[in-house]
Amino acid sequence: MNILISNSSGEPIYAQIVAQIRQSIIQGELEAGAALPSIRQLAKNLQISVITTKRAYEELEREGLIDSMVGKGSFVSGINREFIREQRLKALEAKLAEAAEESRALQIGRDELLHMLSMIYEGEES
Repeated sequence: MNILISNSSGEPIYAQIVAQIRQSIIQGELEAGAALPSIRQLAKNLQISVITTKRAYEELEREGLIDSMVGKGSFVSGINREFIREQRLKALEAKLAEAAEESRALQIGRDELLHMLSMIYEGEES
């Protein structure tokens, strides 16, 4: 697991950790049952406070994405596949909304946009 922290980002460090681990789980890079680094180890690796990593893990646990067991560590939860699918669909909808907004700004009509999407989907990018 590779987590990158940006000190110049306006987003708190714990939120950056949560977002990156959440994304890895949703994309299937971290599968159910996969062990996460210990809170102390992650803090050491990222050179940040243990309190910050603890807060990130607590947030992930509240979201139901990880399970923590005292003395054993934290693991990716056995969340159901439908939840992951819903999260990925939500992300796709956001990207499509962005594409629709951009096409309106460029005065590209719906039919032309659908044609472009169809070409990209079929792998005939121009």
